[in-house]
Amino acid sequence: MQNNFLFDINAQNLIQLMLAPAVMISACGLLLLGINNRYSLVVNRIRLLNEEKRRLFVKVGDKPLSTTENLRLESIARQIELLVYRVRLIRNSVLSYVAAVALFVLTSLLLGFGYLLSIDYLNFPIVIAFLFGMILVLTGALFAGFESKKGYDIIKFEVDVDD
Repeated sequence: MQNNFLFDINAQNLIQLMLAPAVMISACGLLLLGINNRYSLVVNRIRLLNEEKRRLFVKVGDKPLSTTENLRLESIARQIELLVYRVRLIRNSVLSYVAAVALFVLTSLLLGFGYLLSIDYLNFPIVIAFLFGMILVLTGALFAGFESKKGYDIIKFEVDVDD
């Protein structure tokens, strides 16, 4: 007789096991909330820079650009390029967190179905789903960290250009 972990637990223990992925789902929700706030701020900044660029072109019209206007346009173009890269990092972070949530939900479902249906081969997929979910949370956090560094680089660039 094979000793299966899921068969050796009672309903109370199963619920406790299913709570670990639920806690991770909640944690990912908080991370998603924060990263979506960053996304909104970056997108808004891109829109403001594009609007400034359009106003500058309208103001200049057919006249040649002054040195100051030309420097500002170059600065705007560089900042938009860096901000678009930042948006990609945020997107990757969001996708990692969402995929992690899906894997944590799958983990909970596999735990429940494995116990209810007495399926003895689900222990391995349960652990794998949870571990991959944790790896995706780490991946999302790394993307968020790179995005924060890129945000600092953009601010540093803007300040250095104005000096």
